[in-house]
Amino acid sequence: MATLPAEMTYIDHGEGGGPEVLVPARGPLPQPKPDEVLVRVLAVGVNRPDVQQRKGLYPPPPGASPIAGLELAGEVVAVGAEVRRYKVGDRVCALANGGAYAEYCTAPEAQTLPWPAGFDALRAAALPETYFTVWANLFGHGRLAAGETVLIHGGTSGIGVTAIQLAKAFGARVLATAGSAEKCAAMLKLGADAAINYKEQDFTAEVKRLTDGRGVDVLLDMVGADYFQRNLRCMAKDGRLVIIAFLSGHEAEKVDLRPIMVKRLTVTGSTMRPRTTAEKGEIARALEEKVWPLLARGECAPAIHATFPLAKAGEAHALMESSAHIGKIMLTVAE
Repeated sequence: MATLPAEMTYIDHGEGGGPEVLVPARGPLPQPKPDEVLVRVLAVGVNRPDVQQRKGLYPPPPGASPIAGLELAGEVVAVGAEVRRYKVGDRVCALANGGAYAEYCTAPEAQTLPWPAGFDALRAAALPETYFTVWANLFGHGRLAAGETVLIHGGTSGIGVTAIQLAKAFGARVLATAGSAEKCAAMLKLGADAAINYKEQDFTAEVKRLTDGRGVDVLLDMVGADYFQRNLRCMAKDGRLVIIAFLSGHEAEKVDLRPIMVKRLTVTGSTMRPRTTAEKGEIARALEEKVWPLLARGECAPAIHATFPLAKAGEAHALMESSAHIGKIMLTVAE
């Protein structure tokens, strides 16, 4: 650590508020715990949980950095005493427990992965949060299998783009929703078999039409309360509804629960941040084995909509809250 600077620049969100509260500040470098690596950050992905943390609605878990940011790519500059796989100089991307909006960030070794072959820092940093989330929910909790049909809401979000590509890569039929003709065209280009404009079409009716009345086997939802009843109507028998966010709220009122029994549905969901390091490590190992080769072959790739310098994180958050983006919003930190 002697050759490293004593301080770094990071993005402070103070007591919380709008995007304007995100400002550069100076503070000490984090120290890696025995099972962690310290990374000189080159690029960072911006995610909805970062926005929620900025607003004071998604506090970091105990022991995690209070600085926002959950995914990064960069160069290892120090390792904890228990780290065995990585060494100083290795290029890695990581799902951090916090702290990525900074020049340096720690991450557990188990949650750290090498850059896929042919990737640069920007594309590597666009992977961890969405790929961990999609793999755990679509293929873990959702048990999506080849030959099944999946409906993905928010198909042009970072999660949606990843879900479309991975579902197709593993042999599923993909239906996806978005709110404009431009976004629907983007989803088809990404590999979706059908794109539904929810502002102009009743997605429940479209799902019925596209599946000849059968419904979908798996549904990945980030909308929450407003869609819950309609989501139940979209499901096939033995279908799995997986909820990963609550953009419209988390309290669904006057819901008819009978479809759950009649269709033998599974309603489940999860969030990534509270999982243990061991649990996240299992996801990382599965991704490296099953998904990293697809990325190296160009069969899947992150879609990057816009890139901002770290100091303009507030502008990146404003763009995310506008929902005008298609794919990932990124921050560049160093070269």
